[in-house]
Amino acid sequence: MNENRRQYLIQRTEGEPDWAAVPRLEIDRVLWMPDCGIRAWGQIAHDGEQMYVHLRAAEKAIRAEYTAPLSPVHQDSCLEFFFMPENESRYFNFEINPNGCLHTGFGTDRINRAVLCRKDAETLFAIRTGRTADGWEAFYRIPLAFLRIFQPEFTFTGTMRANAYKCGDLTEHEHYCSWNPVTAERPDFHRPQDFGVMRFE
Repeated sequence: MNENRRQYLIQRTEGEPDWAAVPRLEIDRVLWMPDCGIRAWGQIAHDGEQMYVHLRAAEKAIRAEYTAPLSPVHQDSCLEFFFMPENESRYFNFEINPNGCLHTGFGTDRINRAVLCRKDAETLFAIRTGRTADGWEAFYRIPLAFLRIFQPEFTFTGTMRANAYKCGDLTEHEHYCSWNPVTAERPDFHRPQDFGVMRFE
């Protein structure tokens, strides 16, 4: 278990958050490759029925090639959020590129997991992406009802373990950044032992 785990409070809101009032989590741990200056941060909130996610990247040379379901969006400019209940062994991964192409999975590690493909993903998760002055950002929501299909006891209470990432395997400057430190010797975000702690308000 990573002893340097960060912590983050997931604030409760009434519906869509006022993002200006939601604390940031800094995706600022540069991993494996030389620092090319790319940075990212995120915000997470919930209203008891939905978890709201906002991720933003400061990135000049944006790669956004993929649009189809099941695409390897980690090869594009990509922002990722992985999470699991505190006492679970299986986690969700949500990976998104600037086109709003979402890759989602569920399982215990990189190999033992199922890819989750929903035809209604854009509306179910209310996906929005856009370019900013210094990069790009993504917004989406994750319904509790969706999570309970896979983990019936999931609640937006207590704590969960999670990590947030920025990557781009085939971008002009290959890069990997994380919120919580990752102890692997080579690129690998599928490491629940390195997740930080998030507490629901």
